[in-house]
Amino acid sequence: MELRLSDLMMQNMRQYNNKHGRNGFTLVELIIVVVILSIAALMAVPMVSSAADMQVRSAANQIAAHLDYAKSMAITHQQSHSVVFDVSNEIYQVQDAVGNLIDHPVNPGSFVVDFSNTELDKVDITSADFDGDITRAITFDYLGSPYSGTDTTTPLNSGQIILQANDFSITVSVEPITGYVTISGL
Repeated sequence: MELRLSDLMMQNMRQYNNKHGRNGFTLVELIIVVVILSIAALMAVPMVSSAADMQVRSAANQIAAHLDYAKSMAITHQQSHSVVFDVSNEIYQVQDAVGNLIDHPVNPGSFVVDFSNTELDKVDITSADFDGDITRAITFDYLGSPYSGTDTTTPLNSGQIILQANDFSITVSVEPITGYVTISGL
């Protein structure tokens, strides 16, 4: 009886659709199409970011790499190395234990990075705060531990560099004790 009833229902549906010329879509079909379009749109949105956003991301990655480099140099040479930020001029530099600029590992010359004279010219160093130190410097000791300022007397409690271009900003943070560098806001 069930088989016969279902056959009868299917036959009635076919007759109804043929008679009324069903040309539309079911709700399920529409929902599937909307979901597929939503997924495609979500995948395309990150690809539509502006040049300024890309510059801030590149600058954050660059600063994180240079902080790690300064930490590695301090460990390798068993003497402190500092990264000193000049927020007003969008410049930072890497110095050895006595305050001399070290040589850049890739580019010839001293290790000074000036965002205003590079392809990252839209990036502003909004702040560089290492426990409120007025020198805006972070120093890594021979073990790679971070300190506020250009000496190794005040262990770092909180270290952040904030970068911005247009309305987009990213924070580069340095963890106390370990000197682990993280980037947030990507």
